[in-house]
Amino acid sequence: MGSLYYANEAEPIEIEDRALAHLKIVISTKLRRNESFTLSWVLPERAGRETIWVHPSIPMRFIFDDAVSPKINNRWLQDMMNSANSSGGISLVEETIEVAQPDTVRS
Repeated sequence: MGSLYYANEAEPIEIEDRALAHLKIVISTKLRRNESFTLSWVLPERAGRETIWVHPSIPMRFIFDDAVSPKINNRWLQDMMNSANSSGGISLVEETIEVAQPDTVRS
């Protein structure tokens, strides 16, 4: 489980390493462009959700439990980037897995 430290909060936002790696790419890309957005996630223990405002002036720190970076799923990354570009901001959702289509048999 990775940790995202936001602003001056003492308690981190805990996010699974694989999701955090993808999220870090999207956040870094948006902030490099000087773009602000919201980030939301589900709070299963309270059956609610939480949202933060991400802005270039707000410090963030990413800590990963695993020293090895995961393989990046480009589809999931694109889905996150699309949501970051929407008015609703990024919503942390389950990983999008592309299923390979079987080859078409030609007669």
